[in-house]
Amino acid sequence: VQLQASGGGLVQAGGSLRLSCAASGFTLDDYAIAWFRQAPGKEREGVSCISSGRISATYYADSVKGRFTISSDNNKNTVYLQMNSLKPEDTAVYYCAATYQVTTAQAMAEWGYDYWGQGTQVTVSS
Repeated sequence: VQLQASGGGLVQAGGSLRLSCAASGFTLDDYAIAWFRQAPGKEREGVSCISSGRISATYYADSVKGRFTISSDNNKNTVYLQMNSLKPEDTAVYYCAATYQVTTAQAMAEWGYDYWGQGTQVTVSS
């Protein structure tokens, strides 16, 4: 199982970025993918999660609702995080993670995920 995150960069406040998480070794039909982020000096926090199996669902942190959209392309085995109206406080290293058949309780929790990709840096300037 491998996860490859990409798409980070430097953007001005109010701008947009799209992160990608390419999965290999498993199919998105059975697994949930989440995005977490960690800012300097802060704990890692859940940003969004998508489960596209038999029961599909999406989850968002309150801080990103209405600005971020998570989606999946099961044919490409890739999950995307479209980030709009970015704020300086969105600056962080973003990680994607995977787990088998996520539950609501674990969707946004680090302990709920077994596989992690490398991070991609997102920097939002004011």
